[in-house]
Amino acid sequence: MQRIPTATFTELTEGKPVFPMSGRPAPDFAAAGYETSEWAVAGEAVSYSVEEEIPESGRITLAEADTAPFATRVLVHRPADPEAFSGVVLVEWLNVSGGQDAAPDLTYLAEEILRAGHVWIGLSAQYIAVEGGEAAVSMGGQAAGLRSQRRRRYGGLHHPGDAYAYDILTQVGRGARDPDAGGPLGDLRPATVIAVGESQSAFALTSYVNGVHSLAGVFDAFLLHSRGAGSLSFDDRGRAADIDDARTAPPVRLRDDLATPVLVVQAEGDLGAPLHAVRCRQPDTDHLVSWEIAGQAHADAFQLGGFVQFVDCGVPVNSGQQVFVLRAGLRHLVAWARGGPRPPSADPIEVDDEVVRGDLGNGRGGVRTPAVEAPAERLVGTPRPDAPPMCMLLGRTEEVPQEELRARWSGREEYVAAYREATDRLIAEGFLIADDREEILADARPGALSW
Repeated sequence: MQRIPTATFTELTEGKPVFPMSGRPAPDFAAAGYETSEWAVAGEAVSYSVEEEIPESGRITLAEADTAPFATRVLVHRPADPEAFSGVVLVEWLNVSGGQDAAPDLTYLAEEILRAGHVWIGLSAQYIAVEGGEAAVSMGGQAAGLRSQRRRRYGGLHHPGDAYAYDILTQVGRGARDPDAGGPLGDLRPATVIAVGESQSAFALTSYVNGVHSLAGVFDAFLLHSRGAGSLSFDDRGRAADIDDARTAPPVRLRDDLATPVLVVQAEGDLGAPLHAVRCRQPDTDHLVSWEIAGQAHADAFQLGGFVQFVDCGVPVNSGQQVFVLRAGLRHLVAWARGGPRPPSADPIEVDDEVVRGDLGNGRGGVRTPAVEAPAERLVGTPRPDAPPMCMLLGRTEEVPQEELRARWSGREEYVAAYREATDRLIAEGFLIADDREEILADARPGALSW
């Protein structure tokens, strides 16, 4: 009989919570009719052994290995009024590349989550979040884990290593699908549970989708945001996964026999170094759709928020508009998971050793945004070659010489009209949503033109 472990949830009330780090202020959840809570989630998690070397096809076979006790935490934002609940729960595998939890997809998707009435659960899935350690992207030194940061609140947490993180995700997903009335979801009754992760978390979800999902069957859909060519290991017992090992591993695709919707959203900057995602490109199928956003960096000014003023990359950080594409992608994915149509397919970004550049130096192909379709700046997914290491994922926004702008646009009126037309066309094509139209139009950049 297959083992079905179930975690227990205990609300954390002592002391103050440590929220995921973010440069952008969180929305006012209370004003939006949401309740916020934090819970310890504990149980016995299984690890897995891989029966063969992971093939490029992603078709791997796992066997259950040893088990270990765990206690980590989840943060929960949920509608206070059950009537406002959409029936959808998003479980975000929090990103630990900076040495502590971050919630990049909550940052991008918060507006869509709130207006739809979704529940968001942020899971401290990985070892570093709880125990601390060396961050993949940092200014040097060891990062402190939750337990050492606030012992009064988190002293009971412990993590057995990232090999067990996959089953921890499964157990949290299972708790979201069939919630205890006294647990984080209270009296809400979900119909759709979706796993979400960006960057290192997307590496982990690649491993989960290719191996664990067929065993667990917990999630109705997956959103993989900015994954690299490889996948996270299954072998990290008693330690954190080494993202550099995943980043330099042989490329692996998502298995093509999936029967669960998966949306992969990649930035232009993900295709080359250091993530090399171009190596794991694969065609769309009935259950897999990939979008590549032209002119977009792995991380951008929207995600950095107020932190952007402290970052010196020689030129401004990439100011692409992936936030609007991600919101549209989530809306499509929710409908798809509920039996609706598959999201629209998009051409890949044109790559020939490097990204092929067209209008005012912006990338050709891919999912287009108004800032790329009607350009007043050059948006590049990679940093300048002489940029410091901390800028490697931030891309750049470059001024275009006025003579080039004048050759492209007869004046601001033509530019604004073209930007508006691009916005409406992309909404019609399904890569943007009408609810964001005014916000997108307000992001037009006529100030770059000197007429």
